[in-house]
Amino acid sequence: MTGHLFWEFMSQALDRYSRQMLLPEIGEDGQRRLTESLVVILGCGALGTVQAEALCRSGVGRLRIVDRDFVEQSNLQRQTLFTEEDARNALPKAVAAQRRLSQINSQVRVEASVADVNARNIESRLEGAHCILDATDNFETRFLINDVAIKQGIPWVYGAAVGSYGVSMTVLPQQTPCLRCVLERIPAPGTSPTCDTNGVLSSIVNLIASVQVAEALKILTGNLHRINRRMLCFDVWENSYRQLEVASVRAQGKCPCCNLRRFEFLDGRESSVATTLCGRDSVQISVREGSGLNLKELAQRLKAVGRVQINEFLLRLSVDQFEIAVFPDGRGIVTGTKDAQVARSVYAKYVGV
Repeated sequence: MTGHLFWEFMSQALDRYSRQMLLPEIGEDGQRRLTESLVVILGCGALGTVQAEALCRSGVGRLRIVDRDFVEQSNLQRQTLFTEEDARNALPKAVAAQRRLSQINSQVRVEASVADVNARNIESRLEGAHCILDATDNFETRFLINDVAIKQGIPWVYGAAVGSYGVSMTVLPQQTPCLRCVLERIPAPGTSPTCDTNGVLSSIVNLIASVQVAEALKILTGNLHRINRRMLCFDVWENSYRQLEVASVRAQGKCPCCNLRRFEFLDGRESSVATTLCGRDSVQISVREGSGLNLKELAQRLKAVGRVQINEFLLRLSVDQFEIAVFPDGRGIVTGTKDAQVARSVYAKYVGV
């Protein structure tokens, strides 16, 4: 940063971020570091919207938000950046978040990526990141994040919330245990609670996201000695708080990821094609790399079979008991079933790619 730009930055920062800069751990140098940082938020639902707004207000220089989904009425209970108009217009969450954040802090560069994170594209989505925040809704994607973070040496903060319970853990590659140190395998289907089965309180979402943001601010300002090196567990209904010691698991040297350097999820050996979405009666259908659709042409073809709604970001078809959302990259979300085989059949019948 040149002298002129530095003083221009300081003039703006002293006013806008003055209360934050009063913390000795941040100060002028920490605020400058924030301004020069890129944070990638993977997922822009409950956790992601809280994370994005907090980081935007804190003055992080760049935010890259990656999300595959669009705004629906049921999101508004806990996904703080979205409005009823966003839901009526079925805006992609990343786009709706970008528009709202630009009104909150025009100094922050917000990049919206309407995409499903998978083994083929995750490394490009994380390019240049100084920190990754987990706001996803499934363990497969979290294990994928863990692979890339360990491989490239990028700090990341795991977080999850369901019902009234939430958990968070910070991963500093080669310094702290990674997610696979603690959870060697993805939990078997049906063994973990979901938003579908247990619901979720907005209060636990805000708590976990705030913990994740605090950890990110420590990382970005160089306060690594302040990182919490335990797994944090909260239950706002049961009034419980625990810190689980996890440091010893990495010392055993058995982790397939950070010890043995096997990146099985990034290699694509553990990836799936159809994914049931948390909190919804829906299945996402992934497509091969390079697939693409002309949504206007598809809309003309589908008008004869059902009700079609289209905007520049996606097409929605309502037919029989199903609703199909189709994105320009060919990816689809089939609502009305949790059965992956049924979802694939419905998608193939009407979209055909």
